Amino acid sequence: MTDSTASVPPDVAERLGITVIQLELRVGEEYDDERRVPHERLAQALRDGVPVSTAPPPPPAFFWNYSDIASTGVEAIVSVHLSEGMSQTCESARVAAAEIGVPVHVVDSRLCGLGLGYPVIAAAEAAAAGATLQGVLGVLDQRLRTTSELLYVDTLEYLRRGGRVGRAQAMLGQTLSIKPVLTLRDGQLEPLTKGVGPDRALKKAVRTAVDRAGDGPVDIAVEHFQQGERAEELGNRLQARLPRSRKHMLEHTSAIIGAHTGPGAIGITISPA
Repeated sequence: MTDSTASVPPDVAERLGITVIQLELRVGEEYDDERRVPHERLAQALRDGVPVSTAPPPPPAFFWNYSDIASTGVEAIVSVHLSEGMSQTCESARVAAAEIGVPVHVVDSRLCGLGLGYPVIAAAEAAAAGATLQGVLGVLDQRLRTTSELLYVDTLEYLRRGGRVGRAQAMLGQTLSIKPVLTLRDGQLEPLTKGVGPDRALKKAVRTAVDRAGDGPVDIAVEHFQQGERAEELGNRLQARLPRSRKHMLEHTSAIIGAHTGPGAIGITISPA
């Protein structure tokens, strides 16, 4: 089981039996599961200054999902979620897990997006191939430890609104057209590099992604929030520079992530296989 920020494509989740629980998004006075909020509506709300906030699934939502899974006769449930440094989703999961009759292993991925999604997919593939519970957890742990995620944002303003960067840093980025590239370290967003203008910043992001991929097989992904053409171009560049890449994904980012990063954001995932 994972959550909607993992960006696991619905057909992949269905094929591998991955249950996906939805985080909640508030736009103005309306609450809904994030999958029901169109990106266009969210982007316009952010640009217009409409209040936007996010919330983890409540414990009862986890409880009923766990109950449905347990009713199929599984030995245990592996429940993998976005970084506790960014959300209380894991805490909600643990509250519900204590009420379920089968063991539930709640795992803080310290990641989000397909940085979370690829390890979940790898673990589900191991389970489908007949791996033991310990084997599945071992695959999951290895992929979580080696997966890297880079985030380009078109403006620091939306991260500032969410308390991710200070007002002075956001103003500096806007004034000098500095486009930052961030990474997740120990479950928290940290600056990695920056460039003047999007082209330079994204070139640095690609170089960093290629360096982190190494020489072995790797799964790569590019996610975006209303930045489709540039994201597709980045994906093509990464494939050309990583001939041993296996899986390739180009996806719209989770609306939850988009609510914090703002329109124009691009995420790059490198997950050595």
